[in-house]
Amino acid sequence: MSNEITPASEKQLLGHPQGLFYLFFAELWERFSFYGMRALLTLYMVNVIFEKLMERDYATAAVYASYGSLVYASTVVGGRISDTIMGMRKSIFLGGIFMSIGHFVLAIENDIAFFLALSFIIVGNGFFKPNISTFVGTLYKEGDPKKDSGFTIFYMGINIGAWVSPLLCGWLAAKYGWHYGFGLAGIGMLTGLLFFWSGIRRGVFGDKGMAPKARVDEKRLLGMPQSTVVPILCVLSVPFIAFLLSSYKPLGADGSFFGDQNIVNVIFKLIAVTILLYLGYIMFKATLEERKKLFVAVLITFFMTIFWGFHELSGSVITLFSARNVDLEGIMSASQTNSLNPMFIILLAIPISLLWTFLSKKNLNPRTPYKFGLGLVFAGISFYVLAISGASASENGLVPFAYLLLMYFLLSVGELFMSPVGLSKITDLSPKRIVAFMMGVWFLSSAFAFQVVGFIGKQLAIESTDANVGGMDTLGVYTDGFMLIAKYSLGAGILVLAASPLIKRLMGKVH
Repeated sequence: MSNEITPASEKQLLGHPQGLFYLFFAELWERFSFYGMRALLTLYMVNVIFEKLMERDYATAAVYASYGSLVYASTVVGGRISDTIMGMRKSIFLGGIFMSIGHFVLAIENDIAFFLALSFIIVGNGFFKPNISTFVGTLYKEGDPKKDSGFTIFYMGINIGAWVSPLLCGWLAAKYGWHYGFGLAGIGMLTGLLFFWSGIRRGVFGDKGMAPKARVDEKRLLGMPQSTVVPILCVLSVPFIAFLLSSYKPLGADGSFFGDQNIVNVIFKLIAVTILLYLGYIMFKATLEERKKLFVAVLITFFMTIFWGFHELSGSVITLFSARNVDLEGIMSASQTNSLNPMFIILLAIPISLLWTFLSKKNLNPRTPYKFGLGLVFAGISFYVLAISGASASENGLVPFAYLLLMYFLLSVGELFMSPVGLSKITDLSPKRIVAFMMGVWFLSSAFAFQVVGFIGKQLAIESTDANVGGMDTLGVYTDGFMLIAKYSLGAGILVLAASPLIKRLMGKVH
């Protein structure tokens, strides 16, 4: 009988490393805080921060887009700092602390505090989000067949947090006030940090997630270790990011060079041009076979950006539509409707996964381009449902809740057709020497999607001095806008499906 003690990092629970379940609950609570806050954000800006402005919808759309873009762009910076200086453990802690501060500061009803709070969350998310997902992968040995199911369990935690939080935070905000809703989101973030800390204390992560072996953090900058300089720079960056968020007004008048573009819009356009130029240079240097696959990687990233651009309207325009034009009486509040998408993801994820398995056995599983095309078609149909809902509106301009429910069901199906396969295909299609760069571009696609959200939000902005504007005054604006989105999404989906045979050939053996 062996007297060896199994290291904590190797102890199993339900066939998986114990550490997976600590990360599961840490991420569940972090997403609880993130999506609980997001469910309230647009309504809070319209009803509190920009309440006195006639163009409150426009200002809200601009700030929401800038916030979303910077939140996702920060993951590229935070991930890089973790790889070279901090390590995953310190990065997750640093990110969690910043996000907790941000959520609690958000509970203060003050304009300056509002922009500072969003900035803390942006910086914190940059360190927390990319590292905790990567951490899951380190718990498994190379080639471990349980790794995929481990990620499935982990991502279920994300959707559980995203489903429950709008219900609870939305209820608290409606019954007791905005501060309580935002405060609960902050408590959720702290709870996630406590789960992560307890995992470290119990040793369930073993030696995983430590700082790089080269101990780059011991190198000194300005007389201090780099690992000390990083948090200081993060704190100093907060007021600068707050300035960017608060600069939501257009840089120029209509007809000028900048038009209705604000500072963040211009920054992301410059980033896009830089990335495209660099991709062009990479393709020029690549072999013909690499060039074909890289072209497809860029294509699916572009299609994913379009999809997320429409999908993320759920936290802005669709929330406002729910508040102003959906009959929610006795069902849920407008902020709570943000729980519908993750609810359907939880319900549909396993059935759709089983569908792909069933089709694979019969050699009928559609390849990635077809799934992307179908995903965009489902998104188009979902917005078409909202567009035609106006025909069933009451005399008060309220449409039945069933339209919103069906819309989220269809959008969730489209998400499950596209999102789970996209990330893995980027790694398969990208040359190994630039796979990290392409992963960064993939994550940036979500940041650019929020630029699409901002553009649409500005086009559908309602100008009114009435804080309770709604009904017939807003119904036509929204349904006309949804019809236009439906046409673009359906058109993009049909185009992808038509081009799928060609894209499939360019992909070679990648499925």
